[in-house]
Amino acid sequence: MASVDIEGVTKRFGAVEVLKGVDVTVPDGSFTVLVGPSGCGKSTLLRAVAGLEGVSTGRIRIGERVVNGLTPKARNIAMVFQNYALYPHMRVRENMAFSLMLGGVPTDSLEDRVKRAARTLGLSNLLERLPRQLSGGQRQRVAMGRAIVRDPSVFLFDEPLSNLDAKLRVVMRAEIKALHQRLATTSIYVTHDQVEAMTLADQVVVMRDGRIEQIGPPLEVYDRPSSPFVAGFIGSPSMNLLPGSWTSGHPCCVHLPGEGTVELLTQDHPKDARPGAVTIGIRPEHLELSDTGMQARVMVVEPTGSQTWVSARAGDHTVNAVLAGRQTLSPGDRVHLRPQPGSGRIHLFDPALDRRLN
Repeated sequence: MASVDIEGVTKRFGAVEVLKGVDVTVPDGSFTVLVGPSGCGKSTLLRAVAGLEGVSTGRIRIGERVVNGLTPKARNIAMVFQNYALYPHMRVRENMAFSLMLGGVPTDSLEDRVKRAARTLGLSNLLERLPRQLSGGQRQRVAMGRAIVRDPSVFLFDEPLSNLDAKLRVVMRAEIKALHQRLATTSIYVTHDQVEAMTLADQVVVMRDGRIEQIGPPLEVYDRPSSPFVAGFIGSPSMNLLPGSWTSGHPCCVHLPGEGTVELLTQDHPKDARPGAVTIGIRPEHLELSDTGMQARVMVVEPTGSQTWVSARAGDHTVNAVLAGRQTLSPGDRVHLRPQPGSGRIHLFDPALDRRLN
C-alpha cells in the first residue's frame, strides 16, 4: 500500500486548462472519492494519477516515488473502468489472469491469486464463463477481480457503477465498501453521484471547474459545506439556498424579503461578518411544518412511505422539504415552513465571496 500526494497539478489541453493547481493527499489505506459535476476535472485527475494523462505542471507521488515520468505499468496501480473493459473472447479466469500472464507470473502463483480473488468476490463458480454470459454486476466484479490479482499499491475506480441499474448500484456499492474494508488498499474513486461519495468515502474531495472546493470526511462536508456550491451539490434533495439578510441582536434574525423571518440560535451567528446580505442554506430534512416561518404554497407532494417530500413556492423561490411520516398535503395548500430547533440547521454564506460565514 502507499499514500498518493498530488502537488500543484495543472493540466492543459491546448488553450483549455482542465486542472488548475490541484493539491490533494490520499492517506495510505484510505478510500478517497473525487466528486463533482461533469467536466469538473475529476476523471482527468484520476487518469493523471494512473499515468494515462501527463500533467502540465506539478508532481504526483505514489508512496515515496515521484511518478510523473513513469508508465502506468511502472506505477503499481490497478484501474477499474466504467465499461468493464473485459476481453469478450476470454473466460472469466483468463480475463482475471491476463495481466499476470503478461508479467511472467508463474502458473502456480497465477492460479492461486485468481482463485483467491474469485473467492473474495463470489466468482468461483463463474470462472469458466465468457463475459456475455454474465450480468452487469458480475462483469463489474470480474473487472475488480482483475485489479485485485495484481496486488497493487493503489486502486483507481473511474465511475465503475454508472452503467448499472439503481438497485444493482446499491448492491455493488456495498460490495466495494466491504472489499476495501477487507483489503485496506489505498483507493481513489471518481463519481458524479454524491450518494456514492457519502457512503463510500473516508475522505471526500469536491471538485468544481478544475479546482478543489472542499476536502474532508463525508459528514463534515455535509454538515459544514464551505461554499454554496458544495452545499447544493452534497445532499439529496439538495440544500435550499435562498437570498436574505441578517441583523445583529438577540435573537439574531434572517429576513427573507416577503417571506417571513427566521430566528437563529446564538451559536449560528456569523463570527466575522457585518450585518447585511447573505445566502441562507437550509437542508430539506431540517424543515418542518409550523404555525410560523416561511409562507409557502405546495406545488408537488411525493410520499415515500416513511417520509413525505414536498416542493413548495415561497415568494419567487422553490423550497424543498423532507417531512417525517405521512403528511396529508395537496398541491395548492398554504403552509408555513421553519427550520427545526437546534444548532447547525441554518447555514450562512457570503454571496460576494461565495464562502461560508457561520
